[in-house]
Amino acid sequence: RQQVENGAQVIDINMDEAMLDSVAAMERFCKLIATEPDISRVPIMLDSSKWSVIETGLKCIQGKGVVNSISMKEGEAEFLRQARLARRYGAAVIVMAFDEQGQADTFRRKTEICERAYKLLVKPVAEGGAGFPAEDIIFDPNIFAIATGIEEHDNYAVDFINAVAWIKDNLPYAKTSGGVSNVSFSFRGNDPVREAIHTVFLYHAIKAGLSMGIVNAGQLGVYDELDPVLRDKVEDVVMNRKPGAGEALVELAQTVKGQARESTQDLAWRAWSVEERLSHALVKGITEFVVADTEEVRAKLEAEGKPPLAVIEGPLMAGMSVVGDLFGAGKMFLPQVVKSARVMKQAVAHLIPYIEAEKLRTGASSKGRIIMATVKGDVHDIGKNIVGVVLGCNGYEVIDLGVMVPAAKILEAAKEHGAQAIGLSGLITPSLEEMSHVAAEMKRQGFSVPLLIGGATTSRNHTAIKIAPHYDQPV
Repeated sequence: RQQVENGAQVIDINMDEAMLDSVAAMERFCKLIATEPDISRVPIMLDSSKWSVIETGLKCIQGKGVVNSISMKEGEAEFLRQARLARRYGAAVIVMAFDEQGQADTFRRKTEICERAYKLLVKPVAEGGAGFPAEDIIFDPNIFAIATGIEEHDNYAVDFINAVAWIKDNLPYAKTSGGVSNVSFSFRGNDPVREAIHTVFLYHAIKAGLSMGIVNAGQLGVYDELDPVLRDKVEDVVMNRKPGAGEALVELAQTVKGQARESTQDLAWRAWSVEERLSHALVKGITEFVVADTEEVRAKLEAEGKPPLAVIEGPLMAGMSVVGDLFGAGKMFLPQVVKSARVMKQAVAHLIPYIEAEKLRTGASSKGRIIMATVKGDVHDIGKNIVGVVLGCNGYEVIDLGVMVPAAKILEAAKEHGAQAIGLSGLITPSLEEMSHVAAEMKRQGFSVPLLIGGATTSRNHTAIKIAPHYDQPV
């Protein structure tokens, strides 16, 4: 009701919470809102990564609904099957720019996938298509987070906006949409900056032809009323106007949120103990002194009879623990976490020759091989990469299979390399189901190695209740 009162023209319903029975929750909620005239007067968008949940909602809602979403990630046959069912229920569909190779993250991939999907949808059923009305097709060319601190992500917003314009010009009658909050994920915990990013992003996307956006209707600003300094910094990031725009916005974000900024040029912290300096450099993402400080700690610990690995297990891990706590509390942003990871990587790179020399001196061998992968359907890997570095520094041989890795490839690699453990990572909700599938396959194939689960959507409770029962060994 609050969303409708705040001006929402479509209500997006998503019940894909890891611990919910999503089908039952969708049915109950749709039936409840059907009794509320103020809510049911607006169209309902059924949002789920599971078709069974979407179809349950389609059976319950009144009037014309919107399916969010279908894609070609499982191939053309399943894509067309779902499209034909949606048409039978009289619903429009959001089509994700996602195919068998994964999510589209460049302008070229976005337009190629959307054009291919459009042709399949509008082709008559008798000719192997879905016979879908073009005006009921809504493309989502994928909005990804910007200002992450990773250069390859800098043009994500521009690519989306350009793809929207291309779809409007080349795919007649088709609409466009997107999950707007994704674009500002780097600033999770700082609502003023996130709202400014949403406002600027929508200003440009709507001018390019964006038909609709999934966004909290009560948390949007007015473009002309934004603080000029903040708006200018946000424009630099959204439109990728200049190098270093993300870092400049992170710096400004500290003041917008009301936190005191600490300049990296204030060197008072250099008077602290070397362990404290190293931890501070990690938290603040300062690379200038990290090699010298790492060497000072290593030499100090060596004099105490401790190995180089103690530097990682001590001040470096202490610093990364603080980073994790701050990010989890929304007091640190994604680009800052990426900078911290770079400091960690630089410190570890300095220590690796000493760690290898220590292994030769003591005759120590690898503690074991660990297979790491982001599961099928997910392209996110920042957390996995950080964990891989930490495991490698602790004496494990890490074999990283990358992202979008199917269960069969993960288990084949584990057998081939004689892995002592398998680590699965994922950021989005569908990854949880894929992790359960991998666990079940491990049991079916007789694996006995531990299974490691990690990622933003995972939790101890979900792992214990939804994943562990599929596998008899430690999870």
